Amino acid sequence: MGKTLLIGSCEPFSGKSALVLGLARQLIAANQPIRFGKPLATSVEWDPAVSPLPEPLIDDDVRFVGATLGLSEHQLIPSLHLLAKATADHRLAMSQIDAGKGFEDLCKQLDLHAQGLTILEAAGSLHEGLLYGLSLGQLAHGLDARVVLVHLWQDSCSVDALLAAKEQLGDHLVGIVLNAVKPDEIDDLETNVVPALEALGLAVFGVMPHSPLLRSVTVGELVRRLGARVICCSERLELLVETLSIGAMNVNSAMDFFRCRRNMAVVTGADRTDIQLAALEASTQCLILTGAGQPLPQLISRAEELEVPLLKVDHDTLSTVEVIEQAFGHVRLHEAVKATYSFRLVDEHCDLDRLFDVLGLPMQGR
Repeated sequence: MGKTLLIGSCEPFSGKSALVLGLARQLIAANQPIRFGKPLATSVEWDPAVSPLPEPLIDDDVRFVGATLGLSEHQLIPSLHLLAKATADHRLAMSQIDAGKGFEDLCKQLDLHAQGLTILEAAGSLHEGLLYGLSLGQLAHGLDARVVLVHLWQDSCSVDALLAAKEQLGDHLVGIVLNAVKPDEIDDLETNVVPALEALGLAVFGVMPHSPLLRSVTVGELVRRLGARVICCSERLELLVETLSIGAMNVNSAMDFFRCRRNMAVVTGADRTDIQLAALEASTQCLILTGAGQPLPQLISRAEELEVPLLKVDHDTLSTVEVIEQAFGHVRLHEAVKATYSFRLVDEHCDLDRLFDVLGLPMQGR
C-alpha cells in the first residue's frame, strides 16, 4: 500500500485542517504527488427527506482544501460514510459496525496510487466513527497508516489523552503537534514539556500558538446560529469575529473597554443606543441587539456608514452570549484568510522536515 498519513485528534476542532493545509502545501512545493480525503464525512449539507446522499460523497472540508491548494478532482478521495443522525440510526438498526465494501475499495485505491502521500483526516476524537468502522484506530490498523495527532494543549493534565491515544494506536502513532498554546507559555513548553513528552515516546513535531483568527467565526455563521434578523449591511456577513463583548456598563466604561478589544461582536440591549453608538466607533464586526424595541434610525444610518452589520435577535442577552461563545473555535476552516494564516502557522511552528524523514518522503524540491 502507498504511504498513508492520518491526521487525527483526541477531541473535535483541534486544528487538523490547519495542519493538513500547511503540510500539503509543502509537499506540493517539493513536487510530491498528494491526495486528500476524509473517510468519514462530517461536513456535508444533506437532508435525507429531500434527496439521497450525494455521489461521490465529498466532504465540504475536503473541497475547501482542494480548492485552496489547487488539487484536481482525482486527488480528492470520496468519503465512505457520512456522520449524521439518519445514517447512524440506519447503521444501529442494522447492527453494522464495519465500514463495508467501501473500505476494501479504499485500500485498493491506495494500492493503485503508491506514489507520494495520501493524507486522510480522521473524525473528531479517538472514538468518533466506531459505529461506521471508521474511527481513528480502525483506520490506522486497517490501512496500516501512520498517525499524527493535533492536540489542544491546556496543561500537563492534557497528557492523559495523548497517552490513551498512544496505547490505542501503538506504533502507528508517529508523533503529535500541540496546538492553541498560550503564546507566553511556548518557551517553557518547548524547554520543559516537550523533552518530557519525547521521553514518553511522543515525538513532538510542532508547538503552535493560540490563534484568535483561526478560532474566529463569521458574522454570517452567527446569524445562522442565532436565527438573527439582519437589519443592515447584509453584504458584510463574511467579516470575522474574534472576541465577544457585552454592552451592559455605562457608556464611559464601555468606550474604554471597547478600545482594548479587536474584531468584536458586541451584544447589548436594543434600548442602549449610547452603548450601540460607542461600539460602532470601536473595532466592531457586528452589533447584536437583544430584548424589546427596535434600533433608532440614526443608529442604522451610522452602522451603514461604517459598514457594520446590525443584527436583531429574539433571545435574551445571556442566551445570545452562550450561543456565540459556543461558536468560537467550533466552526470549519472555510475562509481564505484562515487558510493563509494556517500556512504561516505551520511553516513557523512545525518541524515538518523531521516528519517527512519519519515518513520516508524524499523532499529534494524543498
